[in-house]
Amino acid sequence: MHKTIHTDVAIIGAGTAGLYALREVRRANKPFVLIDKGPLGTTCARVGCMPSKLTLHAGAIQRLQQNPANQSGTVDADKLNNTWAQLQAQRDFFANKASNMAISAAQDQLLTGTARFLDPTTLEVSNNGQTTLVHAKKVIIANGSRPAVPGWLDPVLKYTVSTDELFELKELPSSIGILGLGAIGMEMGLALARLGIKVVGADLSPAIAGIADPQINEQAIARFGQEMELWLGQPTAVSLADKGVLLQSGNRQARVDLLLAALGRRPNLDSLNLQEAGFPLNEKGIPTFNPHTMQITGLPVFLAGDCTGSKTLMHEASAEGSIAGFNAVQDSPVCFRRMVSLGIAFTDPDIFSAGASKAELDKHNIITGLAEGGSNGRARILSEADSLLHIYADAENGTLLGAAGMAPHAEHLAHLLAWAIQRGETAVSLLQMPFYHPVLEEMVQSALQDIVRQLPHKPAWPFGLAPVNHH
Repeated sequence: MHKTIHTDVAIIGAGTAGLYALREVRRANKPFVLIDKGPLGTTCARVGCMPSKLTLHAGAIQRLQQNPANQSGTVDADKLNNTWAQLQAQRDFFANKASNMAISAAQDQLLTGTARFLDPTTLEVSNNGQTTLVHAKKVIIANGSRPAVPGWLDPVLKYTVSTDELFELKELPSSIGILGLGAIGMEMGLALARLGIKVVGADLSPAIAGIADPQINEQAIARFGQEMELWLGQPTAVSLADKGVLLQSGNRQARVDLLLAALGRRPNLDSLNLQEAGFPLNEKGIPTFNPHTMQITGLPVFLAGDCTGSKTLMHEASAEGSIAGFNAVQDSPVCFRRMVSLGIAFTDPDIFSAGASKAELDKHNIITGLAEGGSNGRARILSEADSLLHIYADAENGTLLGAAGMAPHAEHLAHLLAWAIQRGETAVSLLQMPFYHPVLEEMVQSALQDIVRQLPHKPAWPFGLAPVNHH
């Protein structure tokens, strides 16, 4: 027995992108249906940004409380698991808040079940043997991503958790291996190491946390290699060991109680029947779409959030959801300007990149402005003299193009620099802003001064000053 729904907009996925899309559809007073298979609550709140930051904060407190003089090397398991339970309770608060937001936004237009396309505007939604047919004028696909757990981990699956499963553990192991040292792998590795767990992290890439600047990568490895073992730049083999997993890479080996697979995320598109329903797909199985309208080529269907396979970041998902939702209720889609790229790993000291990366800029004529923590008063006070900042600017006119660095609380430097890059600031114009003393922002000032010194046409005025224009 089929139930059939006719509506203007069908949104698949009640995560960040789906909820932002829904906000725009509701603002236009258009009929909609929101489809989600559950559990509700965004990736960010349930398994991503929020629980990882809670764990990092707990690790930071633990690190402050440790007295190196009486460090026995043993972990108080009860205390550790008590901390973990408190973190899970806080995580549930964030997840439930996100879940309640979805329920109150969609109300009786929330359809629980798994969706698949019969054609680009007809969906079949299944839930416990019941099916509902949804005919929509426009469809928004925003059904997120899931952790990639490759087949070669099958022999050790019993001792393996994905980033989605980590926060469901009832108790923490005394040692853990982490495969994949992107931002999440590094954040979780350092957080767990600071809670007292022995951590071995491995990655095929020679870079950690996605760092594209070789000098900053070198500095970060030297810094974080003191807290957890880092095996970089070669493959790691896994095999079953006595009640755990044996890791082997080159001539190194280690036995760990548990393995965390932090090998990236893959779009949840494979269950949607896209190819059979006539969608244009690229070689990765992702529909071809315009990133400025989020519309899939030639169809009244839009894509948003993690399932696009590009940047799996909350601020990108909310922007994409808003663009998709807005355009789904227009007669013809509007092209929107996309934000400058911004990435932060909350590794304490934080690692960040803003704007174009060193790798992307290598073929352009650029100047790199350098600032080191050893020359910054505040960094030295915080015992963070190994901080490092690079700002990349156009070699002719000093326009800022990108930045990367490692510094304490660099989440703030990252925002300032991303904003400056998006506003089209030059090294000269940004130096005319006030810089207090002693603050970490003076590293930005130093790097900008370094750029201006290298410019072919230097301003006649002192650094940081501009004459008043008298008319």
